[in-house]
Amino acid sequence: MSRSHGPDEFLDPRDASAEAIREPRQSDPAEPSREQGQASDPQDDVRLTPSQAPEPTQAQSAEPRETYKVRAKTYRLRSSEIHTLAELGKFRAVASKDLQEFAYQGDKDGARADVQNLIRQGLVAEKAIPHSETSPRRLLTLTKQGHQVLAVTKSVPKNQAIHYGFTKPREAHHDADLYRMYYTAAEKIERQGGRNLRVILDYELKKRVYHDLAKLGPHRESSAKKKEIAETHGLQLVRGKIPLPDLRIEYETREGELARVDLELATEHYRGRSLAEKVRAGFSIYAHAQDAAGLRRVMDQRELTAEILSL
Repeated sequence: MSRSHGPDEFLDPRDASAEAIREPRQSDPAEPSREQGQASDPQDDVRLTPSQAPEPTQAQSAEPRETYKVRAKTYRLRSSEIHTLAELGKFRAVASKDLQEFAYQGDKDGARADVQNLIRQGLVAEKAIPHSETSPRRLLTLTKQGHQVLAVTKSVPKNQAIHYGFTKPREAHHDADLYRMYYTAAEKIERQGGRNLRVILDYELKKRVYHDLAKLGPHRESSAKKKEIAETHGLQLVRGKIPLPDLRIEYETREGELARVDLELATEHYRGRSLAEKVRAGFSIYAHAQDAAGLRRVMDQRELTAEILSL
């Protein structure tokens, strides 16, 4: 499911094959999303003071919590809780049950204890978000304080954007679905020797591509210029438009080269032309099991050969 991107230069994109990136972007600073708000430089107004004094051990973890002082506030966190902050920050919203499955390998008690501690300290918010087609789903997101603490602990690379705060219900559920799609694709990448995976949401790609299109001025409608911009960002021009993926994963290959794969989360609402554009853009198409069969029928009718990968 793609978000609405505004100008008609953009479609909802998804890329299937990992292609080498000639110019690594690892030195780029992390970019905030539209509601994110980048944290200040930790050296300016944040102090990090870990303490090794252990607190009473909980049943689900023998690891003591360390003390972190950020902007005159004190937080007690163990490494698994900082990892959870990083998971939420990368995707903006994550379903509670998916966090348990992937970040905690099914350890419900450990996940519950960590999340409760993060909520109690004001670093994470949990909310039952209404859904138009199913019952409400409990989602988690970073708070502004959680974003600040995550930035200070330097638990994510500098080029990894961090997001916080819930968006509209439809987009919040979409972000949460991307989390499951990411782990499905990441497992395959890591089996092939990929490492140092970086998550790039459509917000970030949209910002970069829009910025370059705006600089075209009177040449904005030039197909040649738009194709050049698309290629600069590892994308393609399809019917005069630049499709954007729901999610991009950048990573290092076994040989140490930088590679990328672009992913699209398709739903039963996709029509033939829309799905065809995603396929022609070269995106990896993922779908929930209940939607996959219908999408495959659409692809057969259009004589499209791309694979629909089930979540």
